[in-house]
Amino acid sequence: MTIEPWRATCIQTKSKLAVKAADRAGAWAIINDNIAHVIGLIEAATGGAASPDLVVLPEFSLQGPPHGLSATEWIEKACCPVPGAITEPLQTLARRHRLYIGGHQFESDPQWPGRYFNTSFLIDPTGAVILRYRRVNTAAFPSPHDFMDAYLARHSMAEIFPVVDTGLGRLAMIPCGEINVPEVARVLMMQGAEVILHPTNSPRRPTQEAAKIVRAAENMVYIVSANVAEGIGFSWDGSVQGGRSHIIDYLGRTLAYEDGAGETTSVSALIDVEALREARKQDTGTANPLLRARWEMYRPFFATASFYPPNSFLHTPMSDAASAGPALAASLRNMASAGVIVDEPGVPIKKRAGEAR
Repeated sequence: MTIEPWRATCIQTKSKLAVKAADRAGAWAIINDNIAHVIGLIEAATGGAASPDLVVLPEFSLQGPPHGLSATEWIEKACCPVPGAITEPLQTLARRHRLYIGGHQFESDPQWPGRYFNTSFLIDPTGAVILRYRRVNTAAFPSPHDFMDAYLARHSMAEIFPVVDTGLGRLAMIPCGEINVPEVARVLMMQGAEVILHPTNSPRRPTQEAAKIVRAAENMVYIVSANVAEGIGFSWDGSVQGGRSHIIDYLGRTLAYEDGAGETTSVSALIDVEALREARKQDTGTANPLLRARWEMYRPFFATASFYPPNSFLHTPMSDAASAGPALAASLRNMASAGVIVDEPGVPIKKRAGEAR
């Protein structure tokens, strides 16, 4: 079936921090306000000549981040399952407008008590949650890699790095700074991903802006990157600003961009999946990096590589970011053993690990 070009829109919305509330009731009042505000922006974006088929919300836009709360405190204060109380109003909206909605929340799961996940989700036009990606590479929050053996016993690799086949093409999601990790986009492309939705909540970082373009071009995928408006989630006083929502095509070309940090739904563009599919089949030399990809030559290096240790929190859930200190120190030792960094005599690895954070 031919897929006609369709419209993606970034919902660059401001967001309030649930962590600032005194208790769970206050936190959920803030969360519900954020949800209602986002729904209003989506409603305003629909119905006109440029009405979207898919929208993407920023990372943290519905709850904000935990700002130092322990896992137990954050789960109690602001987390819920997917699907659940946060997705339900968006599921109703998706059904009403026959719309795909990509979003993000911090997720709790009764299967994994004491743990929460940095989760991206996709809702289809029937209102079903059809994709849930729990972020693997994270500097501040728990990851499935922290208890990998137990997690793999319950989830397949296709569930860990999901790609969903839809009427818009094959869709996947990567949140925020994980766009800087090339392996994530690679494994999604290897499963057929054509459009990667990128909920982000980030300050101005040239490296991350470049990574969006590179991930798009090297994997021949569209990137739909929605950043938060006004203050980013990690900025307690809102002084560090968001903006820079961006839609990029499969050749790394900008289709829509907003440099400013104001609220907007103007970052919107047509996605031509059939053009992408045709481009992936064309011999355009190195402009098509997939056609002559030689994965076999690299495989031995990945098969033996191990830096940050898996299962660092296999038996006891990660309590907070500081508890990752021993794992970071082990990663530095592993990097030194591999020759990636030089271990300076007389300079303790532990000290440098603290400085690196």
